[in-house]
Amino acid sequence: MKRPLALFGAVATATTLAACGSGSGGGDQAGPPQPGGTLRYGLSQAPTCADPAQAQTNQTVYVTRQVVDSLVDQDPATGEIKPWLADSWQVSPDAKSFTFHLKDGITFSDGSPLTAESVRKNLDALVHTIGAAKASLAASYVAGYVGTTVVDPLTARVDFSAPDAQFLQAASTPQLGLVSDATTAKSPEDRCQGVIGSGPFSYAEYRQGASATLAKRTGYRWGSPVFANHGDAYLDRIVFTVIPESGVRTGSVTSGQLDAVSDALPQDAPQIESAGGKVLTVSNPGIPFGIGPNISRGALRDPAVRTALRTAIDRKELIDTVLGPQFKVATSTLASRTPAYSDLSAQLGYDPDAARKTLDAAGWVPGPDGIRVKEGQRLSFGVLFAPVFDGNQAILELIQQQVRKVGIDLRLDKQASNVVAARQLSKDFDAVYFNLTRADGDILRTTFGIDQQNYNARGPIPALDQALIGELGSTDTAARAKLIGDAQKSVLDQGLWIPTIELSQAIGTAQTVADLKFEASGRLQFHDAWLRGK
Repeated sequence: MKRPLALFGAVATATTLAACGSGSGGGDQAGPPQPGGTLRYGLSQAPTCADPAQAQTNQTVYVTRQVVDSLVDQDPATGEIKPWLADSWQVSPDAKSFTFHLKDGITFSDGSPLTAESVRKNLDALVHTIGAAKASLAASYVAGYVGTTVVDPLTARVDFSAPDAQFLQAASTPQLGLVSDATTAKSPEDRCQGVIGSGPFSYAEYRQGASATLAKRTGYRWGSPVFANHGDAYLDRIVFTVIPESGVRTGSVTSGQLDAVSDALPQDAPQIESAGGKVLTVSNPGIPFGIGPNISRGALRDPAVRTALRTAIDRKELIDTVLGPQFKVATSTLASRTPAYSDLSAQLGYDPDAARKTLDAAGWVPGPDGIRVKEGQRLSFGVLFAPVFDGNQAILELIQQQVRKVGIDLRLDKQASNVVAARQLSKDFDAVYFNLTRADGDILRTTFGIDQQNYNARGPIPALDQALIGELGSTDTAARAKLIGDAQKSVLDQGLWIPTIELSQAIGTAQTVADLKFEASGRLQFHDAWLRGK
């Protein structure tokens, strides 16, 4: 097996990630959880906004998830929706109305009560004040929002203009976490400096792009049943700092300067383990990393080119050479932990000869430099991407080498996250490389739906459009899963997504850290975490 490359220039070593899992950090359990202490956490990238609705990266969500609760929660093991701020709910037969019955006595960290009016103000602010430009993912969850009716102080009915079966799961996401009335009255820019939530922690300090400090709330009594502990969090404080260099993050954990860090690489595992620590991993649900072609321009308008790309990429080599064994090859247009995932790996095997034959049959002829040409046009296109995940550039550089073997010239277009987001919205790209995390198959609709983001700039595709509309209107779990399966296959067949790898979270923890857990969407939940000997 080829050795994993160090993504930050550290020396690479061939290792296996022996200590991994989704349970508690550190070593063996050492008695009952102990309250107190400050957990020092090293982020691989700077948090971008204190507002969970506007959080655009995993590293930012790690921070914001801790200060807000959601109407419901999702069991990470089963995908089942559980009570949280709402202890019960009803969905109308046509999936247009969702009625939530809130628990009594919930307060935000400023002492104000959480009521049905708070629910209304949160959703109204998201739709009418923040909007899709600043909160594209959150806004996609409430497309078609008509309004919220305050039935009584603890009952809110959320109405949509069309069937919206996905909304119940959406209500469990960090992006739709509830903030106080004082926060919903703020501008989107001011919300990025700090929000007031009902979560087990509150902001003690937030320095956008630099650091964040969270303080435990006392009197927290409305934790999700997914939590092991339903009362106050154990940690007194969490201090998030930004350490971009992987080797520095690892050294900080093993030397005792930090308790946990993001993006522990395979070559870091032996050092962390030798100090008594552990590497926790989980694959993100949602849309795996992949290439999304703009099919309205250039060579990628040709379906044959998109079909050839599917088999011209050696996904296993990406894992073996760039990443490591905690990552998985993408086997569908949904990641394998997503409810209603369908295994389409038979269509995603590495077969460069098949790619060449597809291009030959479509009239793409090898040119003097090996790059194919058709009617005077080179088979060349750019791939827009942001370095939001440490491995993105190295992965694309290897893909660039792989597809060149079949006569495709792939150019890398690296940009800052905000530039990529703006160009995605305006369809100013040949192809774009990214992933999206969500533990629900509706992520296909919000990404590929013709009336949604539609990054492919596509026209009508009846089979796909019918599946995406159908799943949104289905309250029957099995029927909805079938439609989501149909949509996965259609997206792949049409070449709207060329999957590469599934994103995995890899969290390095010191031996002092216990019960640091992942929630359903693969983000960290610190509520149950505690520190030994603190």
